[in-house]
Amino acid sequence: MSEKQRDRNSITNVAEKELGLLIRHIDVLRTVRDHGPIGIIRLSQITGQPQHVIRYSLRTLEHDGIIKPSSQGAIITDKIHETLGTLESTLDDMITTMSDLKKKLK
Repeated sequence: MSEKQRDRNSITNVAEKELGLLIRHIDVLRTVRDHGPIGIIRLSQITGQPQHVIRYSLRTLEHDGIIKPSSQGAIITDKIHETLGTLESTLDDMITTMSDLKKKLK
């Protein structure tokens, strides 16, 4: 654990952890979209993430119906367009919320 992480409180750590998880899921999704069908080992090589982390992201994305397994590896589903649109809108809302939260801290 870095000194920076030790200096932060649990609320900040949770927020950073969740944001990191979202970033990773999006990274895996983009890689599947751009390189699919693709397996765990290749995903790990491209993203630089360990295989167990890739496996978790794949399970999450599959559970949401955004990707599906095939005999050649993970592939995207038709649900990707809807999901990316919803995600973009959600991120816009989050930016507004975070800006409002920053104002409350002052």
